[in-house]
Amino acid sequence: MLDRRAFITGATRAAAGVAATAAVGSVAARAVASPVGEPAYRALVPEIYRRVPPAPAFSDTIVVGTGFGAAVTASRLGQAGLDVTVLERGSRWPIDPHRAIFANDVLPDGRGYWRRTVNPVPLTGLPQVPVDSFGGVLEATEHGDLEVWRGAGVGGGSLVFTGALVRPERRFFEAVFGSTLDHDAMTPYYARALRGLGGSPMPGDVLASGPFTHARVWDAEARRAGHALQRIDGIWNWDIVRAELRGAVRPSAIIGESNLGNADGSKNDLRSTYLRQAEATGRVRIHPRHEVIDIGRDAAGFVLTMAELAPDATVIRRRTIGCRRLFLGAGSMGTSALLVRARDTGTLPDLSGAVGEGWGTNGDAALVRGPDLRANGLVQASPSATRIVDESTGTAVSLENWYVPGNPVDLSLIGSLGMVLDGTRGRFVLDRSTGQVDLRWPRGGNRDVENALRAVHSRIAERSGIGVGAGPLAKDVNTRFTAHPLGGVVLGRATDTHGRVDGYRDLYVVDGALIPGSTGTANPSLTITALAERNIEAVIAAGG
Repeated sequence: MLDRRAFITGATRAAAGVAATAAVGSVAARAVASPVGEPAYRALVPEIYRRVPPAPAFSDTIVVGTGFGAAVTASRLGQAGLDVTVLERGSRWPIDPHRAIFANDVLPDGRGYWRRTVNPVPLTGLPQVPVDSFGGVLEATEHGDLEVWRGAGVGGGSLVFTGALVRPERRFFEAVFGSTLDHDAMTPYYARALRGLGGSPMPGDVLASGPFTHARVWDAEARRAGHALQRIDGIWNWDIVRAELRGAVRPSAIIGESNLGNADGSKNDLRSTYLRQAEATGRVRIHPRHEVIDIGRDAAGFVLTMAELAPDATVIRRRTIGCRRLFLGAGSMGTSALLVRARDTGTLPDLSGAVGEGWGTNGDAALVRGPDLRANGLVQASPSATRIVDESTGTAVSLENWYVPGNPVDLSLIGSLGMVLDGTRGRFVLDRSTGQVDLRWPRGGNRDVENALRAVHSRIAERSGIGVGAGPLAKDVNTRFTAHPLGGVVLGRATDTHGRVDGYRDLYVVDGALIPGSTGTANPSLTITALAERNIEAVIAAGG
């Protein structure tokens, strides 16, 4: 194992020789039709059309991805004195208080989605609409009867999540992680993660405003059914939310924007926290529109086959680059696919058989009840304020105060995000006929999640004298999607207890792929961030 000094100083003395081994090639740009909306996108967001500097042919350290785990890792490595190249497949979207940088659920277009020609099936049951195939911020992929959502862009999943930061309760944490992680030992890392993300509970004046009427009614309905409310921390910049309420900036959070990004900085995503800190070290360089396709090894370290992309996510050229140390933070779906492909095609044949196993949905579901005419605040804001936990059915269930996305006006429906402590798991498999890695999810795999949530949700609705679902628009419990993909390279099974990948020195996993399918009825973002803080601290201290 490298000593700490060697880990920090890097391999610059070998750069001249090694760079020659990282051959740089290119292929002709793929001839494709330009997106129909591209002139509009150029006018609205010219920044994403600026030239992106190519990643160097060889780097001492590469981090793949810019989501929660990757951002923490890049920041801490830079602060420790390492030179770090960060590769992100999506664009670097600007923050602006007045421009409509992103699409939204009401008026979707290509900026919202990664390489799709129709928007994902809306949670409200509204019809799908055609969109330009583009390099937008949300990737949604279908796997049997399950749709998986994940972020694409500098900031990763922080661009498109609803900002809730929740630490799982001890008994749920221990049910998930067993002896691999100690709940008490994680306490300082959760605190560090919460500070690093800038999390705080919703202020009372914000909750009392018109766009949060639905949230106050949600709370009242939960209390009426005998539930104790838990306040939750959010990643939101409450001063900017207040500015939206005053009309000083373009409304975003207060009109239900979140799933496809918040342009005004109201969501304090990773661009404003860990990634900013990483770049402030002067040692971390983020390269947007760099998509890693395959990984392998040579005498100098790791070899990455990657594509440089245009803003519409078409390939400009393919290249091969190298590094001495490789940190994978491409999210559960991306990291798992890269490692399964590497093992099963023989480019990293010594990877564990546990790679690709243990994937879960975090027991996710979207729920709707109503209408409750007390809830009509004209529009529904997206930040969440509270949650409840229920174990009355014998299964641990949480419901989070949410909104109903995709509606231009408040329809007096009450939305919840549900999460269940569920043991159903899928696995990643290489399809040798296509060369693609597929997620195999059991058909009907969310049935237990649906049943557990329906029992709790229906009881809440009954106590308030309202119905569940919204007729033809929305099911009462929708389990056909997950916004929290977890697992595939599980901590302590495919890696050691700090994310070092079994079989290869200097190869690390730093993202939600480490989580064994669930974070115990809690949103995963805070746990992924805390785990990344813990792991990179140990890696740096040990010199690798």
